[in-house]
Amino acid sequence: MARTNRDTMHLLSLRALYRSEGCFPSYSRIASHLGFKAKNAAFKLIGRLISSGHLVKSPGGRVAPSERFFTLDLSNDEVRAGFGADFEANGLMQAQALDQMLTAKPSKTVFVKLRGDSMVDAGILSGDIAAVEIAHQAAPGEIVIAEADGHVTVKEFQMFEGRPRLVPRNASMQPLEPQKSLRIIGVVRGIVRTFRPPPTGKAKLTKWGVTV
Repeated sequence: MARTNRDTMHLLSLRALYRSEGCFPSYSRIASHLGFKAKNAAFKLIGRLISSGHLVKSPGGRVAPSERFFTLDLSNDEVRAGFGADFEANGLMQAQALDQMLTAKPSKTVFVKLRGDSMVDAGILSGDIAAVEIAHQAAPGEIVIAEADGHVTVKEFQMFEGRPRLVPRNASMQPLEPQKSLRIIGVVRGIVRTFRPPPTGKAKLTKWGVTV
């Protein structure tokens, strides 16, 4: 892709258009949305985005987003969570998709919405979305999605006197010791939190409703 500010802005506009419509638009729609006078300009832009790896040709010749299409810029700068901290942006950025930051095994990872307050001391709040790597074993200290005595929950996995224990990270709650069965479903590898309601009808989560 020609690394121009205009192409970069067009890519951002295409991301927003794809998100709002739920499918990749036609050349005519792209030209209209981006303010091109001729549809040929849309053809040329799409060609550059294909060359750069942001788009791909799917079976039948249709254009589709690649994984790189959804990457966002990640700054190398760090912002301290305190008053009076100095902050100077060095401007270094790298393309990074959110799922790449949260998952090491994409084929074994699902996103699960959580509810409840038993893990607040671990920084996990009701309404958060957990990136869960499907696994049937866990190491002590890992936060897991587990089915204990028929109830699915998220807790810290621990061993106590040779017995598994699910420990909440909330000082007002007691550890859970399964009496009949315990099945590890997956290990929490990351948490996603938004500060505004997500748009409806676009993103799809797993059907699990997991109690924290």
